[in-house]
Amino acid sequence: MSTVTHTGADADAALLAQVTTAVHAAGDRLRERYTPHARGVSADEIVTEIHANDDAVLDILKAPLLAARPGANWADDELAGGALPPGEWWIVDPAEGNINHVHGTPEWAVTATLVRDNRPVLTIVHLPLTGDDYTALAGRGAHLNGAPLRVSAKTDLGAALTGTGQARPGEDAHTFRRIGASVTQMLINGLVVRVSVPATLQLIHVAAGRMDAFWQFSDVRSGLMAGALLVAEAGGAVTDTHGNPWTAASPDFLAAAPGIHAAAVAVLSPIA
Repeated sequence: MSTVTHTGADADAALLAQVTTAVHAAGDRLRERYTPHARGVSADEIVTEIHANDDAVLDILKAPLLAARPGANWADDELAGGALPPGEWWIVDPAEGNINHVHGTPEWAVTATLVRDNRPVLTIVHLPLTGDDYTALAGRGAHLNGAPLRVSAKTDLGAALTGTGQARPGEDAHTFRRIGASVTQMLINGLVVRVSVPATLQLIHVAAGRMDAFWQFSDVRSGLMAGALLVAEAGGAVTDTHGNPWTAASPDFLAAAPGIHAAAVAVLSPIA
C-alpha cells in the first residue's frame, strides 16, 4: 500500500472522524434491527430480510459519506469485483456479514472505505454489538479503538490459525472446488482452518495478530478493501495467492503475517 502526501494524510485523518460518526449512526440502526434468533425460513424470506437491512442502513449512511467527501463516487454493488474507474470511491458494506445478522449470530459489522485510484486510503470497520472500531489510514497504521494493531509474529505455518470462505452466494462450482482443495491443503500444512463469512471479520483478526492468514478465491471489493488496508497497515503481507502484489483487479487474495506468507503461497498457488 502506498502512502499519501502529508497534506493528504492530514485531510484523511480529519475525514476519518466524520466517517466514524456516520458509521456509528448506521451501526445503531443495524443493532436495533438485530434479534438473537433467525429471521426467515425460505430463501426468499432470508433475501428479503437481507435487503431490508441494507436499505435501512444505507438510508442513514450514504448521504453523510457523500457530503463528507464531495466529488467522491459511490460503488453501488457490494458484491462486485474488479478495478474501479480512476478517482475516489466509497466502498461500503452496510451490513458486512448480513447473513449472520439475519440468522441471529453476532459476526457482523458496518464498513466504509475510501478508495483513491483503486487503493484504499481510509477505512473503518465498526462492530455495533461491542462498540469496537478497527480503523486504518494509509501510511499511518491500523488501530483498534485507538490502540495500534500488529500482525502475528509466527514463522511456522504448522502453528498457524488460518481462514477462508465464500465471497458471495451462488459462487460457481470451480470456485467451490478450489475452496475445498485449499482447506484440505491448509489443514495438512497448518494448524487450524476457519471457514466462515464475512471476509472482513476474519481480516480484522489477521490485522490484530489473532489469526495468521486469510485467503479468498473471489474478488468482491467490499469484503476485501477494508481488511487489505488494515492488514497492510498492521505490518502484514497483502498479495494474491501467487505472491504478487494485490490490487482491485487481482482474481484472488491472500493476507498473512510476513513470517508465514511464503509458506502460505507455496500451499495455495498450485490450486488451479
